[in-house]
Amino acid sequence: MKYYKISVLFVLATMLACACGNKSSKPAAQVVEYQKVSPDFDADSAYHFVQKQVDFGPRVPNTKEHIACANYLAETLKRFGAEVIEQKAVLTAYNGTKLNAVNIIGSYSPEKKNRVLLFAHWDSRPYADADADSKNHNTPIDGANDGASGVGVLLEVARQIQIKSPEVGVDIIFFDAEDYGVPSFAEAISSDNSWCLGSQYWAENPHVKGYKAKFGILLDMVGAKDATFYRDAVSKRYASNVIEKVWSTARQLGYGKFFISANGGYIMDDHVPVNQVTRIPSIDVLDYKISDTHDGFFPHWHTINDTMDNIDKETLKAVGQTVLEVIYKEK
Repeated sequence: MKYYKISVLFVLATMLACACGNKSSKPAAQVVEYQKVSPDFDADSAYHFVQKQVDFGPRVPNTKEHIACANYLAETLKRFGAEVIEQKAVLTAYNGTKLNAVNIIGSYSPEKKNRVLLFAHWDSRPYADADADSKNHNTPIDGANDGASGVGVLLEVARQIQIKSPEVGVDIIFFDAEDYGVPSFAEAISSDNSWCLGSQYWAENPHVKGYKAKFGILLDMVGAKDATFYRDAVSKRYASNVIEKVWSTARQLGYGKFFISANGGYIMDDHVPVNQVTRIPSIDVLDYKISDTHDGFFPHWHTINDTMDNIDKETLKAVGQTVLEVIYKEK
């Protein structure tokens, strides 16, 4: 394995003093360097995986595009050496629509007791209900950032794991029906339970009876330029130690401008049922703007403009390399 050294502390402590024309000095303090142990995350490859999903069109349950993308994701995980389970279920949306959903699960070294769970949602929003033009509110979105970016990063993580296994077992789950929640234009309907239907189902029906992992990391909206990831309230409540593990690793790798050491808001996302039902301490890496529009999310959130034009390889690299480093440091 190739090791890269990244300086995280560089202190020069040379002291100069003059007395009667004589000079005295102290030697420089030892440079402390961080050694990266994970393989290099390929942002070009991750970008390709995002593009492949978007090329199918909106991945809305009960559509041919949804079926085609599900097949692609399952086959790609198999190609990268994972043991794959397609967990199919008929889920009920907020309006009574029956959704033919599938959670796609790829497991590496399933015999290992020490495991890490990585997850993202792969479906896309059936409504552009945050679009400035109300005529677009019933238009399904491409979901390049909101959905495809997290999956793209995890597919590249899977590709790297196939090349060299970490010491822990890894499970990658692509949850379905996360984004079929109540639209903003719906009248007199309000329920957090209308979101994250796939992860709710899996939490109650894990692919392995009694499934446990040391911790979980959710990736959601991790591809936009100048993304900022704050510490959300759910992650802090259930998995503060995992937050510190991930955020400190990002700083060590030089990605502190993305992983902000400050509090964000409460986010209803796939990590909520994973924390509350399975009791696996899990965090959410999600782009959030403290004083922005669209409820704090990136500007194209839930609009027809959530397209590949907004996917940035630098952000994909920061997130993917951090996740790789976390799991390859784990024992």
